[in-house]
Amino acid sequence: MRPKLTLLSDEIIARILAEAYELLLKPGIKVQNEEAREMLRREGVVIDPETHVAQIPASLVQRALESVPREFYLYDYDGNPTVHYGGDSVHFDPGSSGIAMLNPETLEHDTTETEHLIRLLKVAEQIPEYDAQSTAVICHDVPREIQDSYRLYLVLLHSKKPIVTGAFTNKTVQEMIDMLALFAGSAEVARKNPRAIFDVCPAPPLIWSNFGAGNLIALAHSGIPAEIVSVPLSGAAAPVTMLGTVTQHTAECFAGIVIHQLAKPGSPIVWGGAAAIFDMRKGATPMGAVETAMLDCSYAQVAKTLNMPTHTYLGATDSKLVDAQAGLESGISAMIGALSGINMISGSGMLDFLACHSAEKLVLDAEGIAMAKRLIGGVKQHTDTLATGFYDDKINFKGGDFLKQKITMQLFREEQHLPGSVIDRDSTRAWKAAGSLDAFGRAKLRVQELLASYSRPELDPNQIERLHSYMLDLARKAGIEELPRLEEYEPA
Repeated sequence: MRPKLTLLSDEIIARILAEAYELLLKPGIKVQNEEAREMLRREGVVIDPETHVAQIPASLVQRALESVPREFYLYDYDGNPTVHYGGDSVHFDPGSSGIAMLNPETLEHDTTETEHLIRLLKVAEQIPEYDAQSTAVICHDVPREIQDSYRLYLVLLHSKKPIVTGAFTNKTVQEMIDMLALFAGSAEVARKNPRAIFDVCPAPPLIWSNFGAGNLIALAHSGIPAEIVSVPLSGAAAPVTMLGTVTQHTAECFAGIVIHQLAKPGSPIVWGGAAAIFDMRKGATPMGAVETAMLDCSYAQVAKTLNMPTHTYLGATDSKLVDAQAGLESGISAMIGALSGINMISGSGMLDFLACHSAEKLVLDAEGIAMAKRLIGGVKQHTDTLATGFYDDKINFKGGDFLKQKITMQLFREEQHLPGSVIDRDSTRAWKAAGSLDAFGRAKLRVQELLASYSRPELDPNQIERLHSYMLDLARKAGIEELPRLEEYEPA
């Protein structure tokens, strides 16, 4: 009885797959990484020596698809399988790689530093609707060369949840893989019980860049899960039609899976993305547009036809503030993602086309996520009869009798999602007595409560020391002698 949203017919999906195979041959896929090109050449793939465009046959794609794990888990710090990639499991994490954070007092978009990421981590750690953490914002108070690794370092210190992360260079992805192995105790433990998954992006249209393909290869060798985040833009860097964009997305994912599985067959990889339309009036890429959500629902449906794990970017907004537009766009798109059965939905907390983060929006978005999860929980039959068993000869037809029934107290929490304090269901009198706050005002208070109640996770001191020493060594190689001071989490 679980509700599902599907937009494509079986016939259309078959045509998408067929045309994606054609795109792999003509015009082909530009592969800018030499190691990836060499692996493809060994399989007989024709590659233009000047343009580096590879013509990848369908047979190679199909072989790669056969070796991809159809499901896997991400584990928390304590070794519990927490996030399930596969089937119609649905999880949410905060959006990643923001470059600004909404100041709740001034409403300005402040350039992000260490304190901003820690604030987001503390809030998300205590909200059960977020199944994983993310390396949510870039810390501009450390050198660019270590920003990727430093974000992961902070998450490992402040959270026990699984982690959605990523790297922007081939050097830093290897550093982050090494960091995970160091923290887990060994590369084998990190591979067996992966704590993190890495987003890896092709460049539209039909390009796997040097660092994108290099990331795929490094992750495959290590056994750390990879998440393809294809970002075709309808009408700009992809065909203007939704079906054309989804077909290009399919071809880019096919090529990425081939490169990844050639590096090491059987390594876990996810069919994901952040597809969007291109707003012709504003020259923008609206993440809150319903068509963007439709694109994501559609490519996820293609992936499910192939029995692939799925990911998307939804639950975000293009608004610059946590306002009515933010709630509208984030809530609708999160619901569409959940109804599509997408395994990991990233984007919560984000404003301004994914550029800006907000702890207050994280709190509000969690309520939308809870509603979405309640909806996909479906309508359940809890009793032998549907209604007749609730009636007896004592019914007085004046109402209120059902409040007295024991079964009402037993079942109402299963039937109803009870929202938190940021959602107003008070009378007008009670609302005024509480300060007449709007949703953003209540979210500010909730963030303050979460920051005050946060307690650092109990971690092995030896792990902390190893991690800190590794990060400090990277920092010194990048030209700084000390890392930014962490108030409550200094290593021993």
